Amino acid sequence: MEVILLQDMPGLGHKDQIIRVKNGYANNYLIPKGIAILATPSAKKQLEEKLRQQARKEQKLRDAAQQLREKIEAKTYTIKVKAGEKGKIYGSVSNIQLAEALAENDIEIDRKQIEVDHIRKIGSFEAKVHLFKDIFATMKFEVVPEE
Repeated sequence: MEVILLQDMPGLGHKDQIIRVKNGYANNYLIPKGIAILATPSAKKQLEEKLRQQARKEQKLRDAAQQLREKIEAKTYTIKVKAGEKGKIYGSVSNIQLAEALAENDIEIDRKQIEVDHIRKIGSFEAKVHLFKDIFATMKFEVVPEE
């Protein structure tokens, strides 16, 4: 019997996948528990349309992420911090400061999307910005002392 999974099932398949299982397993477990529905011709057509719409939406998001990536990588950002005489800064540069630097340039990114190592000195560095599933931008920035 063919069924369409409504959620991920370890060892069985992923959501929106059409799988073949034994009749008893489908009728007594998968369908009553709401894990799967019967793969009728109309259900298959609905699934195809749903997947087509999801692909279109994902492509739009992917294109927007690519444009944002180019915008982020086109510039080097400046982070001003309090520093000592030998170039050592008080505290460290965090993803919050990087998100604020991006916001000053009209780029709204949540601070949780920015990965940065602990930076405790003056200099040029890079941070990784997660924009979409597999799209990352490299943010170049300089840490300079306040005057």
